[in-house]
Amino acid sequence: MSHPNPTYPAQDVCPPEDLPTEDLIRVLDPQGNLVGEPLLDDEAILELHRVMVRQRLIDDRMLTLQRQGRIGFYGACVGQEAAVFGSASALEPTDWIVPALREAGALLYRGFTLREYFNQLLGNNADITKGRQMPCHPPGHDYHYVTMSSVIANQIPQACGLALAGKLKQDGRVTMCFMGDGATSEGDFHTGLNVATVQKLPVVWICQNNQWSISTPVGRQSAARSMAAKAKGYGIPGLRVDGNDLLAVHKIASEAAARARAGEGPTLIECLTWRLGAHTTSDDPTRYRDEDVTKRWWELDPLGRTRRYLIAKGLWSDEQEQAQQDELDAEIRAVWTEVEEIPAPPLKAIFEDVYAEMTPQQTEQWESLERNMKWSDAKGLVRKQH
Repeated sequence: MSHPNPTYPAQDVCPPEDLPTEDLIRVLDPQGNLVGEPLLDDEAILELHRVMVRQRLIDDRMLTLQRQGRIGFYGACVGQEAAVFGSASALEPTDWIVPALREAGALLYRGFTLREYFNQLLGNNADITKGRQMPCHPPGHDYHYVTMSSVIANQIPQACGLALAGKLKQDGRVTMCFMGDGATSEGDFHTGLNVATVQKLPVVWICQNNQWSISTPVGRQSAARSMAAKAKGYGIPGLRVDGNDLLAVHKIASEAAARARAGEGPTLIECLTWRLGAHTTSDDPTRYRDEDVTKRWWELDPLGRTRRYLIAKGLWSDEQEQAQQDELDAEIRAVWTEVEEIPAPPLKAIFEDVYAEMTPQQTEQWESLERNMKWSDAKGLVRKQH
């Protein structure tokens, strides 16, 4: 049965066979061959390949669990791992990361545990936010990672505030702010980049251009030739990187971070990629885009590119890849099995952590809610808390 909402014309997005060659920075070509000079050594590349594989396995598992009704919401990073980990690995541990939607893996990379992450997805009693925050939006201030909000582009002015604080303190910290292509069409993008440029703030802007702002293709929401081209209007460097090339993203992000740390101001980096999956578990991309293009983008999968490079160098093998996947998958399943048994927060937690002690008004509200819950439970109108 045909759907009443047709897909957008192909010219509104960039299929893999039409990738630009004149301004797209690469270190690895799609076959995994070196075409530039990497900054990472072999050991570091192996480790980043591992964390990318782990993120893919986490995403696959969480998507399955969401479909089974065991978590409420999830936004996967599938296909964009090189952009996330290539850029995050260019920072010092004390530099700030301000995420958009798909960068939770950067928090895991910094040491946030699987247990903490899964607790947050479930909103259980061990979750630091006690279920108050939307799933897939983990807090990470102890790791210099700002909790994402999902509101398009509002993190950009916030990143300016962090960077300005660092500049005033002269603490040498860099702020890396992620955004999607859709964010560059918002007013906060102009405000943030203008302020950062005028104040010469130590910011690195990472635009993950996955070519879809939810269901709107990049060609329908921006007339710019590229997202990187928008940097010219603010007088800062704008670079376009192959977002599926881990080594290229890391190299350019490292250079931009060094430039910011030296007091030379912001850089805008566009990581050109493709969202291989749905926007979130609340989305069905088959309703608005040509999935034949998605199939062709799978051939540029960043995990496959890095793996081919490592195998060609004699550093890796298909057998090692399978063994690593089995090990990581077993870890993910084991941790999930443990945390899924943790009960939900008590109902009274709604009123806690607002003030040091509950106010008389809160106490009155809690007692009223408790009476109503008991009445509803006696009538069989609500399900008991697990």
